[in-house]
Amino acid sequence: MPEYKAPLRDISFVMNEVLESEKLYQTLPGYEDATEDLMNAIVEEGAKFAEQVLSPLNQSGDEEGCHWSEDGVKTPKGFAEAYQQYVENGWPALSAEPEAGGQGMPNLLGIVINELAGTANWPWLMYPGLSHGAVKTIEEHGDAGQKEKYLTKLVAGSWSGTMCLTEAHCGTDLGLLRTRAEPQADGSYAITGTKIFISAGDHDMVENIVHIVLARLPDAPEGTAGISLFIVPKFNVNDDGSVGERNAVQCASIEKKMGIHGNATCVLNFDEAKGHLIGPPNKGLNCMFTFMNTARVGTAIQGLASAELSFQGALAYARDRLAMRSLTGPKNPDGPADPIIVHPDVRRMLLTQKALAEGSRALLYFLAQQGDIVDKGNEEQAKAADDLMALLTPIGKAFVTEAGFEAANLGVQVFGGHGFIREWGMEQIVRDSRISMLYEGTTGIQALDLMGRKVLGSGGKLLLGFTAMIDEFCEANPGEDDAEFVSVLKSHKDDWLGLSMKIGEAAMENPDEVGASAVDYLMYSGYVTLAYFWARMAVLARQKIAAADDDKSFYEAKLITARFYFARLLPRTLAYKQTMLSGADNLMQMPEAMFDF
Repeated sequence: MPEYKAPLRDISFVMNEVLESEKLYQTLPGYEDATEDLMNAIVEEGAKFAEQVLSPLNQSGDEEGCHWSEDGVKTPKGFAEAYQQYVENGWPALSAEPEAGGQGMPNLLGIVINELAGTANWPWLMYPGLSHGAVKTIEEHGDAGQKEKYLTKLVAGSWSGTMCLTEAHCGTDLGLLRTRAEPQADGSYAITGTKIFISAGDHDMVENIVHIVLARLPDAPEGTAGISLFIVPKFNVNDDGSVGERNAVQCASIEKKMGIHGNATCVLNFDEAKGHLIGPPNKGLNCMFTFMNTARVGTAIQGLASAELSFQGALAYARDRLAMRSLTGPKNPDGPADPIIVHPDVRRMLLTQKALAEGSRALLYFLAQQGDIVDKGNEEQAKAADDLMALLTPIGKAFVTEAGFEAANLGVQVFGGHGFIREWGMEQIVRDSRISMLYEGTTGIQALDLMGRKVLGSGGKLLLGFTAMIDEFCEANPGEDDAEFVSVLKSHKDDWLGLSMKIGEAAMENPDEVGASAVDYLMYSGYVTLAYFWARMAVLARQKIAAADDDKSFYEAKLITARFYFARLLPRTLAYKQTMLSGADNLMQMPEAMFDF
């Protein structure tokens, strides 16, 4: 497994220079303490924890896996101890509200810490990771008693949270779920049903687990309109907040899966378990979207983490591995061969990993910042930020995880045959990252959300909000030196708007046109979105170089990587454009019977 080293210089570049976080947070009430010095200090401590505590457990956790017993799930050796250190350091409370015992720092800092921890050991991060969504859901939809009973323990990290949606017969189509909620005389509900694929559904790290569960009331209407949301703790909670008797929820088994072996993905049986309604009856899906949107941004971080860790492993190997001579003459004349990093095709793979990782970091940090504006900005600021998040969250979740999986596979390819061997750890990154394109909504589901709900459903208004930001950037940087990025970005932005209109017109004649073009449209949108952030980073890097900044080599590398992105990766949009405009007929003409063999 690659020895993880936190990319602190690039994190600082994006957080402090590109996004000017301190400047923003001085304008948001409650975030004034988030100065550059304080944020850097927090990130540096998070890096130490990730590098020294979590990274060494990544491969061993994969090899050992989790252990099921009637007494509960046991996590791999060292996981529980690392979690206790995580709690003692105060990381779970970093971005939570002070009223619940949180430190009140921006969401952006929480995302950065999750990147560090997740790149070092993604299966481990999934244990505390879903607690953030549980906290957000209870903060927004819970009543005063529920907040008092659950939030403080969840924020402190002494309890953890899960999200229980999926059932064996229904995944994305939650309108088919069968889990029942029967009202009880004391105002609680008896929850009965089975949920599958529950990440961190049971484990030995905390004294209680708070399940956020979708279920149906007896008189509920059919479909998604009849879903309610419930809090179902592993151990019932007494009126004084202490842990009481065991609730009737059990882990029946741990899923045997492709990757993330260090995390317990559970089948949970609810047998008249005591639950408590959160939010209005039959509005559970609306409330759950608070959790799901938080989880989607968190899942996008896995794409970034996969790209970063695989790049670090591939880069170290490419510098050491000797094979053949450079076509332009020996670069290691005293050795038997040259290091493979001198070969153009290896450079292609490394630069692809680097460009995807660094571009994704800028996008996801920007999204986290928009979340902070939604939380603390004035009404106008919050509305604009919320609109940006609505458009960019499906792009961030789907495109970044697809890009991360590509980067992970390239890491194996750089290693050649050694990449296929477990001891190097590169194949584990591929296995672990594959789930990121599936949970919290597959790429296809995110694509339908982007095109159907966000772009066409808003009449193009959400897209125009972001393209106006691109226009503003292009108009602010009219210089000839920056034209290699700005003019190309502007052209793609115009094309993006035109494609959206064409597909919308086609969909009015045939609704299948939306589904037929959605994934290609999302990938096109992702490449243009990253082009915007790469253009911003390139223009800033050129300014820093001109100002004779001390870190000249860093900015020169940023500029070179931006050129690679625009020359080698952004042109992929041409293929996506052609395929999305080819129409639905080439997918739908064949009768179902002809698919047989």
